[in-house]
Amino acid sequence: MSITTERKAEVIKEYATKEGDTGSPEVQVAILTNRINTLSEHMQSNKKDFGSRRGLLAMVAKRRKLLDYLKANDEGRYQDLIKSLGIRR
Repeated sequence: MSITTERKAEVIKEYATKEGDTGSPEVQVAILTNRINTLSEHMQSNKKDFGSRRGLLAMVAKRRKLLDYLKANDEGRYQDLIKSLGIRR
């Protein structure tokens, strides 16, 4: 339920704050959001896949922590990110 290398490179390029940026909160949240969306589709057709469900919940929790960090440090970047990703909060 992972994303392809090409898709990951596109996401990094789109959300990077500077050249070669892969560790900023924006990039990490964008990659996690992409993985969460892919895994959510999988979970709709495989309702009893409890291992994937646990992984999905862990990814959602990690994304929540990163978003909380970003909100605490820079509210403007946080607002731009959730608007561009379509995350409701």
